[in-house]
Amino acid sequence: MLGVVLGAAALRIAYRVPDGGMDNAIVVRAADAWLDGRSPYADRHFLYLPGAVLAAVPQAMFPQVGRVLVPVGVVGALACGWACALRIHGVALRSRFAVLGLLGLVLGFAPFVHLVELGNWTVASAVALPVALLCVCRGRWVVAGAVIGAAVAVKPLLVPVLLLFVFARKWRALGVAVLVPVVVSVLAALVLPDPGAFFTRTLPFLLRGEDRFVRLYEASPAAVLPRVGVPAVVASLVSVVGGVVGVWCAWRRWRAPGPWVGAEVPSAGGPEAGRVVETAAALMLAAFLVSRPSYDHYLLVVLPLLLAGALRASSVVRGPWFWVALVPQVPGFVWVGVEVLPRRAFKDAFTLCVLAGVVFWWCAAVGRRGGPVGPASVPAPSAGASVAGEWSLPGAPQSRPFP
Repeated sequence: MLGVVLGAAALRIAYRVPDGGMDNAIVVRAADAWLDGRSPYADRHFLYLPGAVLAAVPQAMFPQVGRVLVPVGVVGALACGWACALRIHGVALRSRFAVLGLLGLVLGFAPFVHLVELGNWTVASAVALPVALLCVCRGRWVVAGAVIGAAVAVKPLLVPVLLLFVFARKWRALGVAVLVPVVVSVLAALVLPDPGAFFTRTLPFLLRGEDRFVRLYEASPAAVLPRVGVPAVVASLVSVVGGVVGVWCAWRRWRAPGPWVGAEVPSAGGPEAGRVVETAAALMLAAFLVSRPSYDHYLLVVLPLLLAGALRASSVVRGPWFWVALVPQVPGFVWVGVEVLPRRAFKDAFTLCVLAGVVFWWCAAVGRRGGPVGPASVPAPSAGASVAGEWSLPGAPQSRPFP
């Protein structure tokens, strides 16, 4: 049944949306421009690094193929990211929770469909982060750095995660994560007609965030608050303060006392897996508060990672405010007065800010108390075992099978 739902979602969008989605079409046009000898950065909406131009060349050469392969590939990549998130927490891929969780994301979380419809290359980050954190939980920090670096070379969305390597003092892995996108960008820039346009056109555009079309969809406080009369300076200050607080909370979560502190090889499925995931999620949410632009589908980079840990009693997902934050993103939910297109960003801003606040508070609370918040977490599985089938409600005296 799951395969039918995923396939139907991808083929429906392939039938309705040309060019593999509006955002994907922007990158393909940039590749077309390069093939014609023009600068890809002449389009101010092309906000990617030079490596993305070469990555989009196959689509530019065979556009009709991309119309089907892009939505199918995006859905497949998001499913792969969910699978890796499950393995981080030691959950079996064939469990009911794994199947129902992915169905919930497809049918109950509107940004999932938005990302597939747009064909946005955020999907590279949505699959790269779970893969990288799974490598971290297996002690393969250098491989994790290479995965993060490869994603950044296409779209620099995962740059904030580099702080995780700084927190862990994994300097070699950090070097790999920085070197990969630098090398790819330099080599790609050598074949572009005007590579400096990224710094003279694209970067100023990102820093100003003055595009009226983009502003309709931005969810960061710096973009939304001025629309309700808050001075732009104050709105930017609120975003920056929120980002700084998020980084501090991520640091507290990473340094929370526990059996994992100082461990060279954290294990997937153990309590330290939650520490890795929640630290990375806090760093990304902090960046989304400050980022210009910041869209609803960015949440797919962190949300599957958090949801996959729901089987543990010490998970941030167990709190009611976590779910309150997601309510506006339920398909069919009507927020009176905020439902029209120019106001869509208010719903996204609510979700982003409340979710960020919940994760930040959780990370700070764990760091302050020196252990999990709330009831004790489910014991980690023995070697070769899986917690796929165990779950416990807060206050429950024991766990029971969850096949």
